[in-house]
Amino acid sequence: MRIVVLGAGIAGHTAAAFLKKKLGKRHNVIVVSPGQYYQWIPSNIWVGVGRMTVDQVRFNLEKVYNRWGIIYKQAKATEIHPEGDGSPDGPFIVIEHTSAVNKGETERVPYDYLVNATGPKLNFEATEGLGPGKNTYSVCSYDHAAEAWKGLQASMEAMKHGKRQRLLFGTGHPGATCQGAAFEYALNIAFELKRRKLDHMAEITWISNEYEVGDFGMGGAFIKRGGYVTSTRIFAESVFAENNIRWIKRAGIQKVEPGLAHYETLDGTVHSVPFDFAMLIPAFSGHDIRAIDKYGTDITDRLFAPNKFMKVDADYTPKPFEEWRIADWPQTYQNPDYPNMYAAGIAFAPPHAISKPMKSPGGTLIAPAPPRTGMPSGVIGKIIALNIAYQIKTGKMDHPHTASMGRMGAACIISAGYSMTRGLGATMTVSPVVPDWEKYPEWGRNINSTVGEIGLAGHWIKLFLHYMFLHKAKGYPFWWLLPE
Repeated sequence: MRIVVLGAGIAGHTAAAFLKKKLGKRHNVIVVSPGQYYQWIPSNIWVGVGRMTVDQVRFNLEKVYNRWGIIYKQAKATEIHPEGDGSPDGPFIVIEHTSAVNKGETERVPYDYLVNATGPKLNFEATEGLGPGKNTYSVCSYDHAAEAWKGLQASMEAMKHGKRQRLLFGTGHPGATCQGAAFEYALNIAFELKRRKLDHMAEITWISNEYEVGDFGMGGAFIKRGGYVTSTRIFAESVFAENNIRWIKRAGIQKVEPGLAHYETLDGTVHSVPFDFAMLIPAFSGHDIRAIDKYGTDITDRLFAPNKFMKVDADYTPKPFEEWRIADWPQTYQNPDYPNMYAAGIAFAPPHAISKPMKSPGGTLIAPAPPRTGMPSGVIGKIIALNIAYQIKTGKMDHPHTASMGRMGAACIISAGYSMTRGLGATMTVSPVVPDWEKYPEWGRNINSTVGEIGLAGHWIKLFLHYMFLHKAKGYPFWWLLPE
């Protein structure tokens, strides 16, 4: 059997690792990824404030895959032919190589199973003037974070010479997600400015498409903290107030010019906010992969949702937000048309928003998209691998392992400053990720498992997890015992 995994991020790398562990040498696991490195994305914010180097958050994929016996192709997928084209190869993908050795060359790769774990396309183009090389910075990849650190250093140098700086953080598109990364980066910069005694020279602003700060694309949460139940809105507002960060919410950035971001709010008014340094998260979309049937007909719309994420075993029936149910969310991540095809992590199309979609009077949707990063991505990658391995070994097309985000819990450590003696980290767990108001009518989630605390211990935990997950990703001894 040939199992092809598209992508080597948290979901794809996890899937490939467990597939090879379970299937051994008798079956081929092939990973296709356009980059030559695995990167531990949660630590990019530390690269962006100069606390870690690029090489501390990444490693070379080929060395690890050679050791594991996984076939690695540095390339990007451009086409999926789930029915083949009549040749004996059966289903196949077309890839375009991205390494310097054979860049631009195409190759046809047959498969028996396909796992789409391509992650998001960073859709900077969806907002005019947004992104590296234009008017804002990003921490979505290690190279973006390194550039952000250069820009931040220039801004801090200006502060040292008596020039006040306006710093802007948040989401750079009305439908962006991943607010947590921007939240962490803003808090880390506030911490670094205090450490350098430059905080009096900075004006920090948070701008987000969230209805309330602390929404994080998951409809916010009620968390148990210090024996009391509070909302993530109160938690986020308190942390911002303590760091002298002002916030703009319910805002969708439409255009970014040098030093000026233009945005629309839910009430339909248009505003502008000036900045000297800005790090804004872009919209995410799926990658530009075409799907073609055996007759040569384009069936991309059949395999992928309009946002280019792959359809799986979810209920995509259009319905009002108030009518969605936990049962709408996928459990196996299997494509409904092609049972040998799965989508993991950010690559799968969610059935609906978690945060309520809100539109301005002019029709602009200003609301976070559903997050699927981090722990959920790893868990999904693992259960897909275990199910495929089970099917290959037994010949049964069952799915003994499931992982609905409506049943799955998740843990998140939000860094608020890097220091072994004065650092801060907010530890938060939610269960389930998607609130279940039928099962938990009071809070939407299990309040005993949805907790949050902030302190120095949180920083130590996040730093420990950085090294633990890199240990796991590199396949060091007993890696499979570590949680996703």
